[in-house]
Amino acid sequence: MIIRNVNELKNTDRSVSDAQWTSVRMLLADDQMGFSFHITYIQAGSEHTFHYKNHFESVWCVSGKGSIEDLETGEVHEIKPGVMYALDKHDKHTVRCEEELVLACCFNPPVTGKEVHREDGSYAAPDEAA
Repeated sequence: MIIRNVNELKNTDRSVSDAQWTSVRMLLADDQMGFSFHITYIQAGSEHTFHYKNHFESVWCVSGKGSIEDLETGEVHEIKPGVMYALDKHDKHTVRCEEELVLACCFNPPVTGKEVHREDGSYAAPDEAA
């Protein structure tokens, strides 16, 4: 059984930050669960474009307010507490935050914790990751 506390992981190597967001990696590939699980904090007023070409992601909003735009279709969907979105087609998307978003995220395949977003908004495939 794995037990972890997000508040205890915030100042460890399981906490990864980039411009205007922080992701606390509760489960990673080396935990051998078949997925990774993160709590991600995105700053109010920020906008982020991602394109996970090598991963599927599902996200559930814990708190905050924002939107997600599907960049292929132009559709925009509200993000608020209780809303889940799943990037089941490796959807290129933009997340816009009105209020700080706290998101619970799962990635498949799991991330290692050492990934960085590439210029196109993706992570490397697991066999390419450092």
